[in-house]
Amino acid sequence: MLKKYLSAVEERLAAIIPAEKDPPLCDAMRYSLLAGGKRLRPCMLLAAVEMLGGRWEEAMEYACALEMLHTYSLIHDDLPAMDNDSLRRGRPTNHVVYGEGQAVLAGDGLLNYAYERMLDDAAAHTEEIVQRVQAASEIAQGAGVKYMILGQSLDLASEGKADADETLLGRIHMGKTCGMFRGAMRAAGRFCGADERAMQALTDYAEAFGMLFQYVDDLLDVFSTPEELGKSIGKDAEEEKLTAVRVYGIEGARVRAKEFHDEAVRAISHFGSAAEPFIHLVDDMLQRRK
Repeated sequence: MLKKYLSAVEERLAAIIPAEKDPPLCDAMRYSLLAGGKRLRPCMLLAAVEMLGGRWEEAMEYACALEMLHTYSLIHDDLPAMDNDSLRRGRPTNHVVYGEGQAVLAGDGLLNYAYERMLDDAAAHTEEIVQRVQAASEIAQGAGVKYMILGQSLDLASEGKADADETLLGRIHMGKTCGMFRGAMRAAGRFCGADERAMQALTDYAEAFGMLFQYVDDLLDVFSTPEELGKSIGKDAEEEKLTAVRVYGIEGARVRAKEFHDEAVRAISHFGSAAEPFIHLVDDMLQRRK
């Protein structure tokens, strides 16, 4: 369902940071930003804008800002002080190539440039400035201290602890995974001036989809390979991370994943036939192998 938007996102991302600009900072930023990947979050934002009757092309700056924020989080997550990973999207992580200092700055650069671009776009559209600032705020919240950053902090703090805490697992996943999907879908709603019922449906879908995504990810860390997944596997167990598999076991995690799939379908059905691409997306996610 996302192919329609994927090439447009890739083209815009490639143009955002010119290749000849300010090495080594921009080299390191481009290295991770243009490393491929599913681009789920920006494409979901654009698809939701179109589902809500808006022009998806006009939301491109917000979609690309969301991908810059996601990429910054991956660069920092891979650092030795956090997950200490050497493989991301099928190639060496940013700090392996550019060093830890430049990797930190590359992440910082993407983080700040994302907000610059959204605010510049909002300021250039004074007749729609409220909706666009609200969209930027939703993206910021999803990537911020209430969601993604908090989730990462709780994830680090839980490493190596004996308790398989179901409540804490939910907080970690809601923060570090659902937050960015939540920001994508709610930003689309704000961009289009959606009413509160629609905003709630978008939120419920995003949160259920994010949980499904993470549960499948936890299962793939057990069953997949580095070649298929494009990143290291088995690290969750090695580092004693709190995961769905650790809390529920393999079969229990699979059952919960199906429940989140069904929750997502119920939520997005609020939008009728226009929601069909999002139903296909959760169907595909349940069968994800990489």
